[in-house]
Amino acid sequence: MTAAYTLYAKPGFTATTIERLCSEARISNRAFYECFGGREELLQALHERCVDESLAVVAKAVEEAPAALDEKVKAGIRAYIEFATADWRRARIMHVEVRRSGDVLTLSRQRAVHAFARLVEDAVADFPPTVPLNRHLVALGVIGALQELLIEWLLTEDQPDIDELVDVAVHIFGRSLGTS
Repeated sequence: MTAAYTLYAKPGFTATTIERLCSEARISNRAFYECFGGREELLQALHERCVDESLAVVAKAVEEAPAALDEKVKAGIRAYIEFATADWRRARIMHVEVRRSGDVLTLSRQRAVHAFARLVEDAVADFPPTVPLNRHLVALGVIGALQELLIEWLLTEDQPDIDELVDVAVHIFGRSLGTS
């Protein structure tokens, strides 16, 4: 798992062979196949671990935030961005390699997006909507925006500052969800 965490982040999933994984992990191919059915299954396990850890961090931040909606939004976004960017490999697996893997992680990625959408919907459930829009679709939209901001952070030469990412994401979420 440790070898895959690094190799799947760089050089990336498609460039990482089982032989390279096994060499890096200092295990035999046989030992690999005793644990995983293939490199796709290993990527899914890594992705799901990253998602589960991220969901826990964000849920805790939202729960501990002051009761105001804008404070909950800001706390959740900051927690997610700081957690994702604390280890570039995590951010890369969750936001770049998950897309580059083709159909391998389509269902896993969809489950992750819907889990984050539920978290957003739950966080705003006690607040009356300021506009009559489907909150599930709004949650999906703002999650997509946040993902694109993190992809920009990962792939651009002139990386935006983490505080700038947070400010932009909070603005997008706030305007979409009707916070101040």
